[in-house]
Amino acid sequence: MTDNPQTKFDSPWKDVLERYFEDFMLFFFPQAHRRIDWTRKVEFLDKELLSVVGDAEIGTRFADKLVKVYRISGEENWILIHVEIQSQEEAEFALRMYTYNYRIYDKYQKFVVSLAILGDANPNWRPSQFNRQLFGCGISFWFPVVKLLDYEQRLSELEQNRNPFATVVMAHLQAKATASNRIERKQQKLNLVKKLYELGFEQDSIIILFRFIDWMLTLPADLAKEFWQEYSDFEESKRMKYVTSVERIGIEKGTRKGLLQGIDTCLQLKFNTIHQELLEEISQIQENEQLETILTALKTVNTVEELRETYRSEIE
Repeated sequence: MTDNPQTKFDSPWKDVLERYFEDFMLFFFPQAHRRIDWTRKVEFLDKELLSVVGDAEIGTRFADKLVKVYRISGEENWILIHVEIQSQEEAEFALRMYTYNYRIYDKYQKFVVSLAILGDANPNWRPSQFNRQLFGCGISFWFPVVKLLDYEQRLSELEQNRNPFATVVMAHLQAKATASNRIERKQQKLNLVKKLYELGFEQDSIIILFRFIDWMLTLPADLAKEFWQEYSDFEESKRMKYVTSVERIGIEKGTRKGLLQGIDTCLQLKFNTIHQELLEEISQIQENEQLETILTALKTVNTVEELRETYRSEIE
């Protein structure tokens, strides 16, 4: 049996979801958060989710999670929460959410709560229900959605919020806002990292969130060098050496690894027969920013030649 490419794609979204799931629920879905017994350990069912929905096409989302939690009260003591972090518009998104919901329910015979975070750039795309009806027979399924674009008007509020997902949202918004201005991106990236210290995060949290920020706000080599120098100067001024040289290498390698894994997944889906050959070519590229460009291009290119145009100059 061949591995499903989903098992290879693991974005920093998954890291922060697992580390801060209670904070995630509190930040995005506070009503549901109040009804969960957080004194009991939550359980992440990644392998189980893959076995249920592993045949679904991927490439348009950042992460998905299936989580077992316990309710504070009620006849059904534990339930499942399916979280989908969607990166771009998808015509059949509501259908997919419904399909995942009933497949998971069919396997466990437990109530499944489906939640969606939409990270696309279209403010009008807000799928939240799936309905079908014919001959007096019908299906009606709805689910809560959070649109990250809605937080653009709440940046000052986010800056003061110690919930880790306030930082996650700001990094996401700044990545989109600075897509065509890398100098501004470098400054916003530095501001976000400094804010972690100002809000009093512990060292391990700073490193996890730093990794997410670095993954979202990639920079060309020259600006990345400037960023790290300015960051080092800032740490010295604060007399807080949280991110050591070893951890810095880990952050940079983690970002590169995540980008290459995403490219690997998309190549296999789009150009299956020669995907390994293309991946070997692309792996020669050292700049994370260029890898990010390739990953983005994979969503729209139709031929190998179109793809190669995005990176040919980098490997010649």
